[in-house]
Amino acid sequence: MRLKTALRAAAAAAALAIATPALAKDYVIHAGHMIDGYTQTVHGKVTIVIHDDRIVRIDNGFTTPAGFEVIDLSTSTVLPGLFDCHAHVTGGMRTANRMAITPERIVIQTATNMRAILMSGFTFIRDVSGNIDVLKATKDSIEQGITPGPRMIYSGMSLTPTGGPADMSKGMDPAWTRSDGWIDNVVDSPDEATKAVRDRHQKGADIIKINASGGVASTGIDVKYQVLANDELKAIIDTAHSLHMKVAAHAHGEAGIHSSLLAGIDSIEHGTYASAEDYQLMKAKGVFLVPTLYAANEIREQALKNPDAMAPDVRAKAINVTPLMSGNLTRAYKAGVKIALGTDQLGYHPLGDSAREFVYMTQAGVTPMDAIIAATGNAAELTGQPDLGRIQDGKFADIIAVSGDPIADVTELQRVQFVMKGGKVFKAGGKPIIED
Repeated sequence: MRLKTALRAAAAAAALAIATPALAKDYVIHAGHMIDGYTQTVHGKVTIVIHDDRIVRIDNGFTTPAGFEVIDLSTSTVLPGLFDCHAHVTGGMRTANRMAITPERIVIQTATNMRAILMSGFTFIRDVSGNIDVLKATKDSIEQGITPGPRMIYSGMSLTPTGGPADMSKGMDPAWTRSDGWIDNVVDSPDEATKAVRDRHQKGADIIKINASGGVASTGIDVKYQVLANDELKAIIDTAHSLHMKVAAHAHGEAGIHSSLLAGIDSIEHGTYASAEDYQLMKAKGVFLVPTLYAANEIREQALKNPDAMAPDVRAKAINVTPLMSGNLTRAYKAGVKIALGTDQLGYHPLGDSAREFVYMTQAGVTPMDAIIAATGNAAELTGQPDLGRIQDGKFADIIAVSGDPIADVTELQRVQFVMKGGKVFKAGGKPIIED
């Protein structure tokens, strides 16, 4: 009851505090250059014709059909709206006292995060571990136009065994109790795993997230260890697939990666110690890698700057393991594994700067164009969004623009000047569009 009251109050407050743009109408975008999100071509001087929430057609040159409003981006580079395939939008509250993070606080933080993410040009988020009630309410409020934010699919808290990375009771005084199901993601048998998947599906989750190995940011377990047993992995994946839900595996260690691949996983998140055999399996099965280099750099930076703020084993992993994550992307990319962009921002920095991931990806050897496709066409394929991720006839009009050339300077994607989602303009001239 308390959480439901908090959600209603926060939604009402957000509706007053953050205005939404006008309804979609007919536009033509005059694009000086256009990256379509699925080919290697940079198109020059095109007109994107938009009716309501969809792209009708793309004309060569600049045309202006009667009755259409012109959006002049003739000196800009236009791209599809970007995807972050590994986000935690309820985050941004770094505290050692987990009992102090109330549902009300999570709601307010999430609304702030979602607005910042949208304004940064990321029009689609795949959230892979967070409070499922908050995520559902957030998604509903965005879809109903109450608050601004990107499109979203979500998993709820990732499924983990006792003592696994997402066991939030780990290290807590066992005398403390909470009544909100805060550890209902802990599963210790195939039957419990099956029930947890069905429970998430009933609560509106679109995907399932699991912990197949230890984690960097969690204490008490080596990243190389497999944590969910093979029969538990199979139960989760089989149940999810029967409900038409994809499954993402947090997996650093090779044992967890390999077992997840054999069980039928859809994506490997992180993948630090993946082997050449794993890359071949990923290619053969069409499994995506979501490399999350943002998180690797973020937590290492914190371990070096504030070493006493982390448990000793977390600090050691942050310093020693995370640099290996870049090498994993280099090897996977060269092996031809499908890549989708995901940041795994941990909350040490304010959410809304996911585009840093492009810099880290290109430093690992991914071309700027392929990094962009990882955040558009590839990401749309991974997340099951055939109407998004491309500037193409019939697709939703989720479109962004930057002033310069992101192929020559990928940091341009950190300075998005224009954001349209579903034919509605949310940002223009580098400023949010706010309705009176």
